[in-house]
Amino acid sequence: MVKVLINGCNGRMGQVLAKEIDRFPNLLLIGGFDITDNGSNTFPVYTNINDIKEKPDVIVDFSVPIATLNILKYAVNSKIAMVIATTGFDSEQLEEIEEASKVIPIFKSSNMSYDINLMKKVVAEVAKALKGTDIEIVETHHNRKIDAPSGTAITLADSINSALGNNMEYVFNRHDIHEKRKPNEIGFSSIRGGNIVGEHSVQFYGAHETFEIKHTSYSRDVFAEGALKACEFIVNKSPRLYGMDDMV
Repeated sequence: MVKVLINGCNGRMGQVLAKEIDRFPNLLLIGGFDITDNGSNTFPVYTNINDIKEKPDVIVDFSVPIATLNILKYAVNSKIAMVIATTGFDSEQLEEIEEASKVIPIFKSSNMSYDINLMKKVVAEVAKALKGTDIEIVETHHNRKIDAPSGTAITLADSINSALGNNMEYVFNRHDIHEKRKPNEIGFSSIRGGNIVGEHSVQFYGAHETFEIKHTSYSRDVFAEGALKACEFIVNKSPRLYGMDDMV
């Protein structure tokens, strides 16, 4: 059995993970970690890293960047594999994760959905076929999401950028830009409202027609399933940074 610890266990995704893990006979939930123990969980919840009684084989992280880096230090010191599904890291935090992956295996993905990762490949091919179009990415999430644009939107843009020779410029805010659109731009729009799980649209605007590729998530279960599959995948791997492309 692979022993799993959930970082951010009191959050929405942490709760979904705890529910879904029973569907994975090879995984055993030994506890969760969060800033508080609300007393509603059926598994041990730790608020102090030093209190963790049983060493997990893998830590699955759905939290916020500062909480990720906090548990990452524990994982490195204890040689525990990690699955990181948190988004919103800055460049310095990403470098810290890169360094940690030299010591422990880390699976990191901004979106644990198989279909989103298929979309990443599709939009790259479409971008090559529709060179010269104006590219815009629109993403919609619930009103509690902190980072904008989403990590998934950035991942989709990175895939397109790579396919087009890494010559694209990302534009996140047109409010202060008083000039016409450049041909090498990828524009981003972020919508926050209600309880939307996640929606991403990549739009290719030509002179006479528009081509759109869209993905909608209706349940958080799909992200939990992907993260738990990643837990099974990453255990006993050699230290380095892994992603959905490696697992898929």
